[in-house]
Amino acid sequence: MSRRIAFLLMMVCSAGILFAEQHQWVVSSKPGAAIQPTMYGIFFEDINYGADGGLYAELVQNRSFEAPLHITPQGERICGGLQGWTAFGYVTIADEHPAFARNPHYVTLHAGSHPDKQTGLENHGYFGMGLKKGVNALFSVYARTQGGASSQIRVELVDSHNRVMATEHIAVKGNNWTKYTADLAVPYTDSKGFLRIFLEGPASVDLDHVSLFPANAWKGMLRADLVNDLRELHPGVFRFPGGCIVEGTDLATRYQWKNSVGRVEDRPMNENRWNTTFVHRLSPSYYQSYGLGFYELFLLSEEIGAAPLPVVSVGLACQYQNREADSARVYVAVNDLQPYIDDALDLIEFANGGTDTQWGKLRADMGHPEPFHLQMIGVGNEQWGSLYPSRLERFVKAIRAKYPDIKIVGSSGPEPDDKGGKQFSYGWEQMRRLGVDLVDEHYYKDPEWFIGAVNRYDTYSRKGPKVFAGEFACHTTERDVLKPENKNNFEAALYEAALMTGLERNADVVHMATYAPLFAHVEGWQWRPDLIWFDNLSSVRTPNWYVQQLYATHRGTNVLALKNEDGNAVTGQDGLCASAVYDKTGNSYIVKVVNVSNEPQDITLTFKGIKTLGEGTVTLLHHDDLTAFNEISNQHIVVPQSSSVKTVGNRLSVTVPAKTFAVYTLPLKK
Repeated sequence: MSRRIAFLLMMVCSAGILFAEQHQWVVSSKPGAAIQPTMYGIFFEDINYGADGGLYAELVQNRSFEAPLHITPQGERICGGLQGWTAFGYVTIADEHPAFARNPHYVTLHAGSHPDKQTGLENHGYFGMGLKKGVNALFSVYARTQGGASSQIRVELVDSHNRVMATEHIAVKGNNWTKYTADLAVPYTDSKGFLRIFLEGPASVDLDHVSLFPANAWKGMLRADLVNDLRELHPGVFRFPGGCIVEGTDLATRYQWKNSVGRVEDRPMNENRWNTTFVHRLSPSYYQSYGLGFYELFLLSEEIGAAPLPVVSVGLACQYQNREADSARVYVAVNDLQPYIDDALDLIEFANGGTDTQWGKLRADMGHPEPFHLQMIGVGNEQWGSLYPSRLERFVKAIRAKYPDIKIVGSSGPEPDDKGGKQFSYGWEQMRRLGVDLVDEHYYKDPEWFIGAVNRYDTYSRKGPKVFAGEFACHTTERDVLKPENKNNFEAALYEAALMTGLERNADVVHMATYAPLFAHVEGWQWRPDLIWFDNLSSVRTPNWYVQQLYATHRGTNVLALKNEDGNAVTGQDGLCASAVYDKTGNSYIVKVVNVSNEPQDITLTFKGIKTLGEGTVTLLHHDDLTAFNEISNQHIVVPQSSSVKTVGNRLSVTVPAKTFAVYTLPLKK
């Protein structure tokens, strides 16, 4: 054989190999299953200082002097303390004739024994107070003098170098509790500022509910930058307030929504579920002020355009932390569940009831006479075994009887499969028996599990309850939140994007999905990865955030069938995963492709039933380093990049780079 013939044969073989590697996919233009508006959303739980010290913009820790707090198993509150405060001079705590019945403790600043001995308080907030130049700090306090005399306090903002930034003097007079305010201008930025209060007058002064908010807080209560991070995700559903917070370590410390509404000054503090759970990152000072309560969470749902999904206790404390033998302390007997059932029914009335109802009137009195249009409620979190369905059944019957249009979300337990037991299958069996509308599945797994689960819902029954992927996140090291590599890196985001193609392809089964957890303070985290990280001044959007945003903003209205050259769905073959949707509002076709392989992949998409497509766009999320992640000091390491793509007739030929999430949006040519 001559060298020329050998060379030609080699070229033919090479061409054959290239042709074989060219993926030929067909997308049907016939709209399939509807994609729910709730398909992609967010899940909020007060973990990692996500509420107090985070989304809730209050800068003062323990503003009502109720911490340290302990709640006995019988519900008795043992509280009152200076946690978060440094007292100097002559300062005492009292509870006689309090300003607020459910937060009875306050401090008294007494005149010192010497004119040069100062009396007062300092509060450094949560890891310091973030003070921004040009954003005034709004101070308020409830105060009175003893015996009706006149006195005065001096309020200061102090920077991290102990320099006074701003000062205001407040005259206090009378023995009736009165609210006083001051507007403190912030001359420069400091991430570790703090608040200092002096007694200046001759008479002792009682202080309670000492508060400091940035003037730019959303509706005067939430951090504006974090609200904007949520708004720009365009979530369809907002699940709150947990999570394990709903359960509590014991029933006495479970989240009770009725304690989180009404006058904010009179909402009783609660022990946070996560304060002493993680021995590797203890936060014994972690409490819930309930300043960010159910009313505020409903308001936030409206603001970000998400359907609210509140979750209530089913009468079971956290099963991870308790044994069934401890039933007297942590499990409510089935016949004693009525107060818990009433909480669920009253919550629906609070959200939707008319102003002539007890709880609807409270909502109106708080400033929202119109209903919140609640459509669903979750009962229980990660419960499992026979304890859960026997209690859930009582809730289902009561809710169906009074509010038949409200959808009920049940749980399949904490694991996504039956490995180690049959609890997952049992949970689903019971949820079908009880006729819940959606079943909440959770999975915190590694990349291998995520890519293997792309076809997870292909074989689910199309009858019965729908799926809510209520908590999921890819952990690059299986469930080990301490390992430094288990961060919100690009690898985790890429595999989450791959899994979500399977959620999207099965939108007739999967109606909702929410990443978890949502927030983490860089100095106060206990669990990672998390969707949004923040410090006292700013936040950072993780690669995972961008994956969620790309899905939510390219959700479409109907699933389209996408098949490879073998006539199969693309579920990981050659490292590729894909889904396609039609968006009737924009009359466009959207294809999502995830390439987890180490090589670029050539793909030709043919849109069956369409003559001509217009010029489209592609948005790529890519980084050469799988361990790359965004930092507050460098927020643009892994961010999407968009460009135009050209079609030929009804075809699009592209090369998807290695390790890339690509979203193609192709309008129908007019």
